[in-house]
Amino acid sequence: MRQRLLKLVPPLLAILVLAALASAVWAAWLGWDQHRDVHPDGSTTGPYEAWQVVGLVLTLLALVYSAASRRYIAGAVLGTTVGLTAAAYYDWSDDSSGLFMVGVGMVMVGSLVVTATISAVIASVKRDGR
Repeated sequence: MRQRLLKLVPPLLAILVLAALASAVWAAWLGWDQHRDVHPDGSTTGPYEAWQVVGLVLTLLALVYSAASRRYIAGAVLGTTVGLTAAAYYDWSDDSSGLFMVGVGMVMVGSLVVTATISAVIASVKRDGR
């Protein structure tokens, strides 16, 4: 019984660590930029710039690669998805339009699909020894 419980610790720890890292990476790349840019014609953009999102994606890709190559597939997929979803919810929950949950849902589904696909590819490549 104790052996089974000890075998569960590394995968659960991987999920928790990756969730915390994904939230921290969100805060580092996107959390500090909260204002929208107003253009002369009155249109607004933002609050994030393209380079911030690219930086977030590349940093997360490195984290997912690291976990998936070590066979922590659940950590790579679930940890990253939970961390990004929680960060998006926290960051966007003060939206006055009430539509922030649509964005949070899109972040959740998108990160789940992308991390699962990337993790599966990395795991299969590592398994084949390439």
